[in-house]
Amino acid sequence: MVDSFFDETSEQSQIKSTIVSKYFWAWASIIKRHSDKIAYLDLFAGPGRYKDGTNSTPLLILSRAIQDADLSQKLITVFNDKDEANCKSLETAIKNLDGIENLKYKPQVFNNEVGTEMVKAFEQMKLIPTLFFVDPWGYKGLSLQLVNAVVKDWACECIFFFNYNRINMGLNNQYVEEHMNALFGKENADVLRNKLEQLSPEDRELEILEQLCESMNPNGGRFVLPFRFINEKCSRTSHHLIFVSKNFLGYDIMKHVMSNESSKKEQSVGSFEYNPADKRFPMLFELSQPLDDLQDMLLNEFSGKTVSFKQLYEKHSIGKPYIDSNYKQVLKKLEEQNHITTTKTNKKRRKGTFADDVLITFSQGEN
Repeated sequence: MVDSFFDETSEQSQIKSTIVSKYFWAWASIIKRHSDKIAYLDLFAGPGRYKDGTNSTPLLILSRAIQDADLSQKLITVFNDKDEANCKSLETAIKNLDGIENLKYKPQVFNNEVGTEMVKAFEQMKLIPTLFFVDPWGYKGLSLQLVNAVVKDWACECIFFFNYNRINMGLNNQYVEEHMNALFGKENADVLRNKLEQLSPEDRELEILEQLCESMNPNGGRFVLPFRFINEKCSRTSHHLIFVSKNFLGYDIMKHVMSNESSKKEQSVGSFEYNPADKRFPMLFELSQPLDDLQDMLLNEFSGKTVSFKQLYEKHSIGKPYIDSNYKQVLKKLEEQNHITTTKTNKKRRKGTFADDVLITFSQGEN
């Protein structure tokens, strides 16, 4: 099954790699200004190339680093796969990359199983700024303890990809109870087991995803962002890509990346999913009006209040699909309708623009 995955490049795999590599570049461009060393670590790296010759995520990351003079002298890359053949294939693919000799730190490839010993090692390390990518074939090796261990230090963030169908089936399977408890935490896993029997397939998925995101944010100090993949038959969810960060800026950057890679946008708001049906059967009209919903939310929640754009965006956008341009589009409309007034300290403001320090006063009692 593992071998067949790399026979050809699926649209899903391309989108997944694009999201990870785009985020890596944005993250690295910021963090490299504040650290002499940064790292990218892939715990389930695979063979490097698909059989059609397309680069998978490790080679996309390395290729981009080679082209950046500054990053090439700061980036440490570590790749791991428990399959020895994958490791050898990846080593060969890395060796054959044009310009690989320009990297100050030679990429390291390890052949280890991801388990409790590796987690303990990460827990005991003081990590340099690191972006971790965890892409297991099922769920073995993916655990809450692992995520906690790798995001504990400054500028360390984690992206993981998981097979929804396997986890959905595994939650009520006593033979994999230990793995499910490791992923959700026993308390959250037990809550799920008690709830799932009465739920429809759609509600079941939402409940599982909600509990997973809550597990990844135990003390409320993290930002968790999911992206959904629909299977090739367009019939059900196949995977989710989950991003975990301690910093709003990282969350905001990834939200922009995921929004742009969504297969569908309505009123310029991304769906945060990749569904092949969106390209095969494009709609001639929009089914929902998410910007209208955003307008109503802002009028209700900020009625009579004055807040800067930065404060509004950072407070209100968490857990919602909207990016900054969506807010600015709605606020511009509200200003035209005289539902808000604005002031800007120090500098003159061009009407219809919303810099971070623009103060926005909402009319009292709208909607």
